[in-house]
Amino acid sequence: MVRLATKFAGLAMLAVLASAPNAHASTHFAVSVGIGVPAAVPVAPVAVPAPVPAPAVVAPVPAPAPYGYVWVPSYYAWNGYAYTVVPGAWVRPPYAGAVWVAPRYVSGPHGAYYARGYWHHH
Repeated sequence: MVRLATKFAGLAMLAVLASAPNAHASTHFAVSVGIGVPAAVPVAPVAVPAPVPAPAVVAPVPAPAPYGYVWVPSYYAWNGYAYTVVPGAWVRPPYAGAVWVAPRYVSGPHGAYYARGYWHHH
């Protein structure tokens, strides 16, 4: 880019000097080429948006608890087309000592992702 600007300035000077019929030593000619960014350019900081979780569906736990059942609160699940609300319910654990781990957003090496709920042996 600098070479192109230098060639352009040189050609412009030759064209002006060649077009003058009586070029004298007192003829003045100036070419100014400014390339680059000014030294004091204010740059606004770039804000990186945080991942936006799906809105939480909070419902009160109905009482009393049926014997042997665990309350699984409502959550959002993907049905293939959109996220839908799975309502909270009393659920019997699939095996003794199972604990429900609610769905949540987890931070991973490639950004945050949605982790589905699952049963965990405690």
